[in-house]
Amino acid sequence: MSLSLIQNFHSSFRKTAFLAIQQTRNYMKLPNIFEKNEEQTKFDFTQTNYKKIDEILRKYPTDKKSSAIIPLLHLVQEQEGWVSRAAMNKVSNIVCCPPTQVYEVATFYTMFNKKPIGKHHIEVCTCTPCMLRGGNDILRTLEDKLGIDCGNTTTDGKFQLSEVECQGACANAPVIVIDGQFYEDLKTDDVLKIVEQVGQGKQPKSGPQSSRKASEPVNGKTTLKGKPTGPVAKDDL
Repeated sequence: MSLSLIQNFHSSFRKTAFLAIQQTRNYMKLPNIFEKNEEQTKFDFTQTNYKKIDEILRKYPTDKKSSAIIPLLHLVQEQEGWVSRAAMNKVSNIVCCPPTQVYEVATFYTMFNKKPIGKHHIEVCTCTPCMLRGGNDILRTLEDKLGIDCGNTTTDGKFQLSEVECQGACANAPVIVIDGQFYEDLKTDDVLKIVEQVGQGKQPKSGPQSSRKASEPVNGKTTLKGKPTGPVAKDDL
């Protein structure tokens, strides 16, 4: 099969898929993710982040710049708190790919916020281990504390509350993540105290809120009690 034939097939397939998505959205009345994310939104990276971009791009071959789409989108979100369409277009220019390729990545991953959110993003895990250990109770406690339903922002713009699936810390359930910091082994009182401190501009102690260290058993280690021979990932473990 010739290269041109493959390219034509790929182009036709993408057009067909796009039309199918549009028809599905119209039929189901699904919201367009760009409804409040206009292309006219102004965006540019800071000079500091342009230096980080140079470091990121050096990790990939010059003809594979599109491999940097995800780290660059993370950089956008670190800077702005969300990923605007203008920012996606900027990323596409930097990595020399069509804007649609960046849209595909940004819209596939739910951790990229496609609209402005609160200053502090609270993500509550309600996947099976966290649910069994009280994750749903924590979510309801936060809704009552903040006066909002899950998925919304407080009126002062300070907090965004989201429900998520699996934060990858199941052994320390229940877990919430605030601005990238993990808080584990939680009780509702712990959550209220943590949110109060974050609201005051403080940085609460992350990790387990119980007496245990990392993911060790509650009663301490039962194996591997000797000093690690290395290499070790973190000195504090």
